[in-house]
Amino acid sequence: MKDLKVAALTCEYRTNPLGIDMKKPRISWKITSSGRGTVQKAYQVHVSDREDFTSILWDSGIVHSQESLHIEYEGAELKDKTRYYYRVKIWDNKDRESAWSETAWWETAFLNEHSWRAQWITPAQNEIDPLSEAAFLLRKEFNLQSRIVSARIYGTGLGLYELYVNGERIGDDLLAPGWTSYHKRLQYQTYDVTSSLQAGPNGLGIILADGWYKGNLTWENKRHIYGDRRAAFFELHVKYEDGTEVIIPTDTSWRAEVGPVVYSELYQGEKYDARLEQEGFSCPGFNDSLWYHTAVQHMPVSQLVAQENWPTRVTELIKPISAFITPSGDTVIDMGQNMVGRIRFSVEAKRGTHIVLKHAEVLDKDGNIYFGNLRKADQQVEYITKGTGLESYAPHFTFQGFRYVKIEGYPNQENGLPLENFTGEVIHSDMQPTGEFECSNELVNKLQENIVWGQRGNFLDVPTDCPQRDERLGWTGDAQVFIQTALFNYHGGPFFTKWLRDLKAEQHADGGVPFVIPAVVGGANAAAWGDATTIIPWEVYNAYGDRRLLEEQYESMKAWVEYMHKQGENEYLWIVGFNFGDWLALDAPSGSYSGATPKDFVATAFYAHSTRILRDAAKVLGKWEDAQYYETLLENIIKAFNYEFVSQSGRLVSPTQTAHVLALMFDLVDGKVKERTARELNELILQNDYHLTTGFVGTPYLCFALTKAGYHETAVRLLLQESYPSWLYSVKQGATTIWEHWDGIKKDGSFWSDDMNSFNHYAYGAIGDWLYRAVAGLDMDKELPAYKRIRIKPQFAGIHLTYAKAALESMYGRIQSEWHKTADQIELKVAIPPNTTAEITLPYAQIEAVTEGGKLLAASSGIYSIKEQEDTVILTVGSGSYHFQYANKHGLTVRFTDESRLIDVLAQKSSAAVLEKHAPGIANPPGIFAMRTKTLKELAEFPEANLTIDRVNALIEELNMIEWKTELV
Repeated sequence: MKDLKVAALTCEYRTNPLGIDMKKPRISWKITSSGRGTVQKAYQVHVSDREDFTSILWDSGIVHSQESLHIEYEGAELKDKTRYYYRVKIWDNKDRESAWSETAWWETAFLNEHSWRAQWITPAQNEIDPLSEAAFLLRKEFNLQSRIVSARIYGTGLGLYELYVNGERIGDDLLAPGWTSYHKRLQYQTYDVTSSLQAGPNGLGIILADGWYKGNLTWENKRHIYGDRRAAFFELHVKYEDGTEVIIPTDTSWRAEVGPVVYSELYQGEKYDARLEQEGFSCPGFNDSLWYHTAVQHMPVSQLVAQENWPTRVTELIKPISAFITPSGDTVIDMGQNMVGRIRFSVEAKRGTHIVLKHAEVLDKDGNIYFGNLRKADQQVEYITKGTGLESYAPHFTFQGFRYVKIEGYPNQENGLPLENFTGEVIHSDMQPTGEFECSNELVNKLQENIVWGQRGNFLDVPTDCPQRDERLGWTGDAQVFIQTALFNYHGGPFFTKWLRDLKAEQHADGGVPFVIPAVVGGANAAAWGDATTIIPWEVYNAYGDRRLLEEQYESMKAWVEYMHKQGENEYLWIVGFNFGDWLALDAPSGSYSGATPKDFVATAFYAHSTRILRDAAKVLGKWEDAQYYETLLENIIKAFNYEFVSQSGRLVSPTQTAHVLALMFDLVDGKVKERTARELNELILQNDYHLTTGFVGTPYLCFALTKAGYHETAVRLLLQESYPSWLYSVKQGATTIWEHWDGIKKDGSFWSDDMNSFNHYAYGAIGDWLYRAVAGLDMDKELPAYKRIRIKPQFAGIHLTYAKAALESMYGRIQSEWHKTADQIELKVAIPPNTTAEITLPYAQIEAVTEGGKLLAASSGIYSIKEQEDTVILTVGSGSYHFQYANKHGLTVRFTDESRLIDVLAQKSSAAVLEKHAPGIANPPGIFAMRTKTLKELAEFPEANLTIDRVNALIEELNMIEWKTELV
């Protein structure tokens, strides 16, 4: 049917993936439909090795199911190096049958290690120093016949590589093959080079640099972590029209030399001498008579896996916004954005001119470029011109984190830099953007922008902690606190599939988990860090319904929980060993990075959290004995937690914000204790004048804990706080990414410290998840993952926000929640994709007063159920776009969700003298913390407030606040 279509076909999350090694790949699709309430009732999949489907390898038949995600191929055994075509048609709940979808495909690479013909090669060590800093050049020349129908190159490198054919760079991937736990897993890539080859002579070329494999890593200046010899492993497969095939592998017939990349390190930067270029080294006919021999390096191929992650690429080009001379006399360009990537520049200069670029994130308080927080990372690029006209260059095997670039040696720079000759190339894993958020507060919109830029900068093949200093490591704690925000902003399926497999590979035999993955620094087994083992696969499952990955990671998840289970004498508490605690919390004792919340409190809380996740994962996977076992373990942990960390009167032993947040978010307290914990958390925020004190552990959950406990107003005011410490403090300071420290730059312009002060550190950006789910109200029912059942529940916050919108391109299609609120009306626009349903909550509404598309709810199509609870309407709807409108009557009751509402409005609308006249002591009444969700009449019953109805009426009359009565929502 014309209005029912199957679209956006993917295989293993990708559109037409080239070179996969899955023996049973999974297929997903989306549905487009013009009508509301569309649900798939059946599907059919065809898979063929012919584009015209004249030969069907797998016909699923008509399968009566709503499933449209991760449908596993169940046909004949797949072959190496073969393209498979597939198509899908569906039937829906309205007795409509779609046409076949457009044809999509996947192509296999090698499905077992024995298919490889290549050898690992490296320059002969008696001819070229294997420890040379210069990048190696490798080349091979060969002849081909005519009538080439297809050609693929499969391969990888130990170190980083670039691949060339007949003088052309192949592919747009950067920093290939990426960073994995090389001893156990090494990705290889597949390239279609059909159009690059020709009948007759051809040439292949490889540039090979150190990279993560053997280059300088960590603040400890470690080198050769995985090995001390670079090597290349490639083979070219050419198919002719007659069906024959020729293979050109790496072997000792290849020749070697060093080239213009005389030095390249991830932290230190790159030095490129254009005078040493071997022009045409990958072309046929190049004279390599003076080049050196290659030798076989004996290494296994069993660890080779086809590319799993999104490739790293240039994803955006940025032009500098200005150039200036600093007080110290340096020439600096400003990119206007703290970015991760490289500068590409062009120059015309005499031969041998040295041009140096030094990269940094910020300026100091005097306006000079600041390099102190880089520690031992130079972030320096040096280019030496060949002097043959206009030259263009960008570094090959390094990246920088920067906004400002100091330029030295550029011709005539004293007369001003030609900004048009400089371009910032933004580099990160080329993930598909999926999420959007905006609201009525422009500072919050800038915060969201900073969150996204922080993710882009730190999702460069692994989820790094920072992209600029001598670290850039895959810290597990940072990744897990940010995971939900990350999976909203970008499609993280392949990214985290790859990283979780490395985590599993690096996990210790006792179940312990290293601090960083890949594991290149010492240390393991910290609470909230090791819990990435359970939290991340669970959240990936929730976001994408990826049951296979959950199954794959299950034993790793279980091993981590059992590791915690075995710690100390009490098996239900984790009170021994090293833990980071609430890292970088503001309530940390002097000289410590760990907050005041006891580390054993934090550890036991996460022990419970991971156990709950493991229990739930066991249920999803049908492991019922495990589910029951971990249910019992969880109950015992919670009992032990309450005995150890909650007093008999119901008070937490730790009076910190983070302690209260964890107890609430991980459901460790219940009943009156839970109510008290929530109330006291709110009081801790109010007593601190709406400022937080939380660190890495508490911050991601802080606003969620307040909102879920009924203190959403407090959470919003916490978000909107502009003074230190707050999310918006850095925004007001000009930040364009998320800072590592709440006061990375202090009010006087000085810095927190040089030691550990990244200005691109995404952890505190985890507030994004609350913005999307709570403020905009776009959430899911986790009983049906991947947003199969959507929850739209916008939460308004007084006069503070009047508009919010979130949109997500889910596995099923686009979801949107957009609300506007005025003094008179509330408006909600919702989009629900086909093959899903949604529960929509309309706050402060009555059924008879709500319209959808101008009609009463009962007359609107696509709405399956309608119910009213107090002043809330709850709807169940099918797919489609909906537009709800209703009168904003909430303000007429003048309801105060907390004392801050009253104080705020009175303070804004009145003078101190008027306040004192009508409401003496209102700014700090002793009993005001007891007042919640009270009307004015109820509020008058609290004598501690020293406020009566008469006083309020007099105040309103004197201040002419009649309009305020209806504005207050």
